[in-house]
Amino acid sequence: MSGTRGRRRTAGRADGRGQTRLTRRGRVLAWTGGVLTVMLLGVGGAGAWIYQDLNGNIHSADIDDKLGGERPDNLSPGSKNILVVGSDTREGANSKYGGPDLTTMQSDTLMVLHIPANREWATVLSFPRDSWVQIPSCDRGNGSMSKPHKAKINEAFAIGGSSGEVGGAAACSIKTVEAHTGLRIDNFMSIDFSGFKGMVDALDGIEVCPKQNIVSDKARLRLKAGCQTVDGETALGYVRVRYGVGDGSDIGRIGRQQEFMNALVKKAKSKLTSPDSLYGFLQAGTKSLTTDPEMDGIKPIYALANELKGIPTERLSFLTVPNYPREADFPRDIANVVWQYPQATDVFTALAKDKEMPKAQLQASVKNLIYASQVRVQVLNGTGVSGRAGQVADKLRAAGYNVVGTGNAGRTVAKSALTFPTGLEKQAAVLASRFPGTPSTVSADAAAGAVTLVVGPDLKLEKLE
Repeated sequence: MSGTRGRRRTAGRADGRGQTRLTRRGRVLAWTGGVLTVMLLGVGGAGAWIYQDLNGNIHSADIDDKLGGERPDNLSPGSKNILVVGSDTREGANSKYGGPDLTTMQSDTLMVLHIPANREWATVLSFPRDSWVQIPSCDRGNGSMSKPHKAKINEAFAIGGSSGEVGGAAACSIKTVEAHTGLRIDNFMSIDFSGFKGMVDALDGIEVCPKQNIVSDKARLRLKAGCQTVDGETALGYVRVRYGVGDGSDIGRIGRQQEFMNALVKKAKSKLTSPDSLYGFLQAGTKSLTTDPEMDGIKPIYALANELKGIPTERLSFLTVPNYPREADFPRDIANVVWQYPQATDVFTALAKDKEMPKAQLQASVKNLIYASQVRVQVLNGTGVSGRAGQVADKLRAAGYNVVGTGNAGRTVAKSALTFPTGLEKQAAVLASRFPGTPSTVSADAAAGAVTLVVGPDLKLEKLE
């Protein structure tokens, strides 16, 4: 059973073990982008009393004291990175979802909306919730701190939200994203399940057209194949369902979310002239929205919507962090994905420097995929500190790299460096991307069939976490 499931997941994310599949849109519209734009366009024509009513619905959470002192710098003043989270807290109206073991807040959607300083384009970068990453130490909100550990990226939201506070959940997600991307997160938005259902019901349901029967106890869903109008409760199950549909992957359901939200946005626009429907839609959306203090209120969110509205469609890119099944490096892990390097680093660097990366460019770059396990590495100690090569080798193995040997460089160096023989340029690029700024050169003296890493005192092991 598990072996079959593993093959389905691999097929869903990559062709055999080849090209990573990128979504046509990504997850942004699944919870915010288009929905908030429609919401706020409606507010623009609302009366003052409605404005004040809706403005008071939005919750605010100050998270600065939970983020710590070491954060990335904003390399492009004037640009903005907004973390968007679709959350499913297990309290209140959401308590019936998920299994009995799920008692903490969860995040079904995680993305970063990058708005450049010139406001002429925008990029939405989605993070697969199954991404296997290092979760940093986070404030649990109950007087304790979590320990750094490896887990799915969406666990950060659950850890920070241990006390039931969305702010703490968002803070841990921000720390995790910043640590792995180098992007400075300026703001956050979180919307929960109850708001999603309310928006759908206010529009008298949304039409969906599943191609096959869907039966899922976990998603509380029973749907027959064919077009039908669903209410908020059923719609929630439809966008959340994962197992038993298609390849059963997290990435596979992004397409359904996109199709559904396109339909929701179209219907919401058609209802803008109906005061009752519009008011119910806006009430549901704003009541379930939590932001940082800077984004607290209708006015700043409306301003954001106006900025996004002015961006041409062809300059709005929806990307997913390049990834592949972790089982390619660790055969027993059929449940997670790891990010594809150097392509992932290229995306992060481009956004950090406020450079546009069109979807076509990223799609072209992920061809000829090289797994970490396909990179043979020799680690040599150039620090003069005993045992340093072994420490680095252990980190490389834990990250999936094929370490073929360790030793001393025979000299001390001031800076780490990578050398490799002709023909291993792509393998060297994969490893070099994990240590930005480390020089990488072809050398006739490099070990045959391997990339040689000479470790200097500048090498930071956390870059491999």
